[in-house]
Amino acid sequence: MRSQTRRLHAVRSIVIAVACLGCAAWLAAQVQTNTSTTSHASTVQTTVERGEVVYVEGNDLVVKMEDGTLRHFSNVPESAKVNVDGQELGIHDLKVGMKLQKTVTTITTPKTITTVKTVTGKVWHVTPPNSVILTLDDGTNQQFKIPKDQKFNVDGQMVDAWGLKKGMKVSATKVVEEPIVDVEHQRQLTGSMPPPPPPPPPDAPIIIAVMTPVPAPAAAPAELPKTASNLPLIGFLGLAALGTALGLKLIRRFV
Repeated sequence: MRSQTRRLHAVRSIVIAVACLGCAAWLAAQVQTNTSTTSHASTVQTTVERGEVVYVEGNDLVVKMEDGTLRHFSNVPESAKVNVDGQELGIHDLKVGMKLQKTVTTITTPKTITTVKTVTGKVWHVTPPNSVILTLDDGTNQQFKIPKDQKFNVDGQMVDAWGLKKGMKVSATKVVEEPIVDVEHQRQLTGSMPPPPPPPPPDAPIIIAVMTPVPAPAAAPAELPKTASNLPLIGFLGLAALGTALGLKLIRRFV
């Protein structure tokens, strides 16, 4: 007996589950839903950043921006490309001195998603302002929750939940508008090679200065050469003594 009772409960559970799934599928078929999207005027904003490559090694890149700040990009992916003179270059093709320019275009588009749900049937029972049971076209009854401020179309007139009566054929439409913003970013990276150094003018002579060492002056000898003699000095002293004697003699004569 107990085993039979358990089997009956199991069968009932399966039947109820199948019935619920059937009602859900049927409800989805009875309620018509239409969704549309309306796009509004877009706004476009463009920003430009410029810089010069000052260091590149492996996948590391350092760029000096226009305002003088240094920006370090570590682990630059291999897929990153820059358009230089019509060629797509990767991180390993960049050189110090190259000019880089990143242009970012942001397109902002406001949109409105409108969802319209419509259901039609006869009022079988109503519990204002919470719910209503409608008899649908296939003769089945289905209960619906009544949203706040919901209106029903009864023979061309719009009434609320308190105006519904059993047997009325009603059509209810729920419109939901959801504003969203669609933002699209378009990035473009371009660059240019550093200019080569200018060649010298063709008519200007080129002068190369060569430094020649200047020899140091010779030092003066500390002693006189051995060939020097004291005879001139002795002769000068003799003449001086002779002149002195003659002078004294003349003085005595006049005295």
